[in-house]
Amino acid sequence: MKLIFIYGPPATGKLTVAKELAKLTKYKIFHNHLTVDLLGSVFKFGTKTFFDLSDRFRMEIFEAAAKENIDGLIFTFCYAYPEDDEFVKNVKKRVEKYGGKIDFVQLFCEKSELKRRVKGASRENFDKIKTKKGLDATLKKWDLFTPIPFVESLRIDNTNISAKQVAKKIKMHYKL
Repeated sequence: MKLIFIYGPPATGKLTVAKELAKLTKYKIFHNHLTVDLLGSVFKFGTKTFFDLSDRFRMEIFEAAAKENIDGLIFTFCYAYPEDDEFVKNVKKRVEKYGGKIDFVQLFCEKSELKRRVKGASRENFDKIKTKKGLDATLKKWDLFTPIPFVESLRIDNTNISAKQVAKKIKMHYKL
């Protein structure tokens, strides 16, 4: 299995890029908010129980997809340095256990662009941050701009390029 692990701050366009990449590759999308919204309906975001269950559900899905040798999976994630290092290491371990490979992509853009995008209509379908105030609080609480230090990531500043162009860059870079 090939896992494309797209990460970056809220409103960088991770899901939008994932959708465009899925069109080009026919890979399936495992969007971060599928588990966030599921668990958020029962547990408060940020609690130990919330994060423990989220990690467990995601790990089971990664391992099952790798075991089943799914052709390709695109995962979107809001990586916080260094809090999420163990999660990323565990994803690698689960996928590689079955011969899978992970390609990492870090999306980032100017903060002024994040503040513009955070109010976009595409964010309405999920329990995502939708205000500048919420975005500011999140960016203050966590380091969401540092690349994952122990993996190689394709880093793309998508401030001024479309999701379709970003998807094409990813496809070309990783020869998908």
